[in-house]
Amino acid sequence: MQVGEYDIKDDLKYDSNNNWIRVEGDMAIFGISDVGVKKAKDIAFIELPSQGQRAETNKCCGQIESAKWAGELKAPISGEIVEVNNGLADDPAGINIDPYGSWIAKIRMDNPDEVNSLMDANAYAGFVNGQN
Repeated sequence: MQVGEYDIKDDLKYDSNNNWIRVEGDMAIFGISDVGVKKAKDIAFIELPSQGQRAETNKCCGQIESAKWAGELKAPISGEIVEVNNGLADDPAGINIDPYGSWIAKIRMDNPDEVNSLMDANAYAGFVNGQN
C-alpha cells in the first residue's frame, strides 16, 4: 500500500519507532520501514545488536546514524536476538535501497502474543498520516 511517498507492506507489523517485523513461528525478523528510512535520510551507519543479546520492547538495542540524525535503534519486541544481518554493518546503504529486504535482526520472541500490540498495515498508515 502507498501512503504518500511511503511504501507500507500489508503482510508486516509495525511499531511507533517505524520498525517492521515479519513473524515466522516464534521468530520475529525486524528492520526499519520505508517511512523510517525516508525520514532518516540516507542511513550511513548501523551498530547492530549482538547475537545472544536480550531485546526489550521499545528499549535500545543498537545505534543508527544518517545524514539527518543519530539515535537509538529500539527493539520492536522482547526476546533473544538469535541472528543479526552483519552485511548491514559493512554496507548500511543497502537499507536505503531496500528497507524491507534489509532486515536487522531475528528475535526469538519471549511472548508471541506481544505481536498483537503492534500495528497492522492499515493502523500504521493511519499513524503515518497523523505524523505528516
